[in-house]
Amino acid sequence: MDKKQVAFLGLGVMGYPMAGHLARAGHDVTVYNRSAAKAQQWVSQYGGRSASTPAAAAREAELVMMCVGNDNDVREVAMGTDGALAGMRKDAVLIDHTTASAKVAREVEAAARQRSLAFLDAPVSGGQAGAENGKLTIMVGGDAAVFERAKDVLAHYGRAVTLMGPCGSGQLTKMVNQICIAGLVQALSEGINFAQRAGLDVERVLEVISKGAAQSWQMENRGKTMLADKFDFGFAVDWMRKDLEICLTEAHANGSTLPVTALVDQFYARIQQAGGGRWDTSSLIRLLTRKA
Repeated sequence: MDKKQVAFLGLGVMGYPMAGHLARAGHDVTVYNRSAAKAQQWVSQYGGRSASTPAAAAREAELVMMCVGNDNDVREVAMGTDGALAGMRKDAVLIDHTTASAKVAREVEAAARQRSLAFLDAPVSGGQAGAENGKLTIMVGGDAAVFERAKDVLAHYGRAVTLMGPCGSGQLTKMVNQICIAGLVQALSEGINFAQRAGLDVERVLEVISKGAAQSWQMENRGKTMLADKFDFGFAVDWMRKDLEICLTEAHANGSTLPVTALVDQFYARIQQAGGGRWDTSSLIRLLTRKA
């Protein structure tokens, strides 16, 4: 693959290793982070350069990736006075990996189009481990020709990079992902708690049922840690509640009903109230074991 000029905006637990994969692949990477010290740490580890604003980081880039916190962060980093769009050259593509709303994705696309720039919404699934191992699932919304320009670069940290439809489709697909996860984690919590109270060997139960129709990523990767009451890792409850709010808002707009998702969101609110906002989402089981 040809070496490209790329920028990466936002070096959190996901963005930091994602940008690292681009550098290791030989691309010329410029990074931006709200905390300049984190950007300097990244440069010390991977090389490349850091910039003081998103616009400065994006100035020479063919592809500009961003991974920030929420809709307002997306607006600021993409469309602010010193945002990425203000600095990007005319043939460049902005790719947003933030889990955000389809509404803000369409806002950014419209702003990009006014500047003769291209945009893809491309949220990811796979968590911190997926980012570190370069095995994320990337759900993309946008123009097919623009997607073709970007997909090989995204493959440096994505094991599955799929165009889902026009702008906003990536974010909508990520909402489906989070809806499914919420129900799965609650069901797994109930199953493990039931097995414990029934006096079963829970590890053996999980080993057996993971070979059948109940198998899931959550069971394979979180079953034993839930049983061990360990939650100081992984995808935080605070982040999940942000994502579920997006899902519930979109459901209200499109007329769908999410009764289980709404209920699980309330359970996560109780985890937050107990001080578990930074616990892994599998901490739902604590509401059943009366440890939260």
